[in-house]
Amino acid sequence: MNINATLIGQSVAFFIFVLFCMKFVWPPVITALQQRQKKIADGLDAANRAARDLELAHEKVGQQLREAKAQAAEIIEQAKKRATQIVDESRDQARAEGERLKAQAQAEIEQELNSVKDALRTQLGSLAVNGAEKILGATIDQNAHAELVNKLAAEI
Repeated sequence: MNINATLIGQSVAFFIFVLFCMKFVWPPVITALQQRQKKIADGLDAANRAARDLELAHEKVGQQLREAKAQAAEIIEQAKKRATQIVDESRDQARAEGERLKAQAQAEIEQELNSVKDALRTQLGSLAVNGAEKILGATIDQNAHAELVNKLAAEI
C-alpha cells in the first residue's frame, strides 16, 4: 500500500462527498436555515410592531382618560353652575312671593282698617246724634238722623 495512493483515494472520496453534500445536502439545510431565519425575523418584527401598537394603545388610553376627566370636570362645573342658578331663581321667586304676600296682606289690612274706620265713623255719628237727642231732648226723624250720621262720618 502506497500512502500516496491512499491519500489520493481518500482525497477523491472526500471531494466526491463534498460535491454530494453541496449538491444534495446543503441546499435543503440552507433553505431550512433561511426559512427559519425569515420566521425569526418576522417574529421579531411582529413583536416590535406589537410593542409599538401596545405603546400607542397606552398613549391613546391615557389621552382618552384625560379627555374623560376633563369632560367630567366640565359636567360637574356645569352642574354646580346650574344648581347655583336654580338656588338663585328659587330665592328670587321666594322673595317675590313674599313681597306679593306682604303687599296682599298690607292691602287686606288697609281694607280692614278702612272698613273699621267707616264702622267707627258710623258708630261715632250715631253716638253723636244720640247724644245730641238727649241734650236737645227731642227726637230727630230717621231721614234726618241718617243724613246727620253720613255728614259726621264724612267729616271725620
